[in-house]
Amino acid sequence: MGHWILNWLLSGLGLYIVTRILPGIQVDGFGSALIAALAIGIVNATLGLALKFLAFPFIFLTLGLATLLINGLMLKLSAEMVPGFRVDGCATAVIGSILLTLVDYVLFRLV
Repeated sequence: MGHWILNWLLSGLGLYIVTRILPGIQVDGFGSALIAALAIGIVNATLGLALKFLAFPFIFLTLGLATLLINGLMLKLSAEMVPGFRVDGCATAVIGSILLTLVDYVLFRLV
């Protein structure tokens, strides 16, 4: 249970860091970042997994680049669900999902 809480806190911190780096993504505060991180996780675990399964042939043909679009779509969808979390545009969502993955990786490696 403690591992999940630490994972959630690091994901929220990662999202908060991404909002400071990328101007097209805004979050009202760290609390909103935590709620958004939870929403991103739930959306990725449900709808994101289903989309990746259905789009597998397309993902295979594009050598995985379609996954970037799906991840950006999941970030944009999460922003629509969480008040205080905004993503401006689809390109920003794709770039933000890439940056969020990198920041999360660094944070998890540090801990």
